Amino acid sequence: MSIEALVKLAEESGLDFVVITGGEPMMYNLDALTEALKKTGKSVHLETSGAYPLSGDWSWITFSPKKFKAPTDEFYNKAQELKVVIFNKSDFAFAEEHASKMHAECKLYLQPEWSKRDAMMPLIVEYIKQHPKWCVSLQTHKYMQIP
Repeated sequence: MSIEALVKLAEESGLDFVVITGGEPMMYNLDALTEALKKTGKSVHLETSGAYPLSGDWSWITFSPKKFKAPTDEFYNKAQELKVVIFNKSDFAFAEEHASKMHAECKLYLQPEWSKRDAMMPLIVEYIKQHPKWCVSLQTHKYMQIP
């Protein structure tokens, strides 16, 4: 889709903000898109693995690193939110590794991997009780059966 078509859809939505998410949006230079969206007064949010260089002008960045491709260092200082998906017990150490590199104001979230949510949610809850700097994140759209 063209930038103009995307901006038109965003304007027609009536919403105050736009979230640009994956696949992996940072595989593309998003300078022109975010500039056009911000000109309409929209708050522009990003969710990224951080594996590619940052482009665009963002109101909010959710950084969700993945094990298969290391992130670039710039996201540790620029993201407002760190979200780590918990697939197994070893992912808590992965989460702490990344949290230790984040700036002090960054919000920290643990999210159960959807297919393992029944097994992982009790572990996440217990972990957060012991480490209250973390919060729970849920894929509410999946619970609500919204594609």
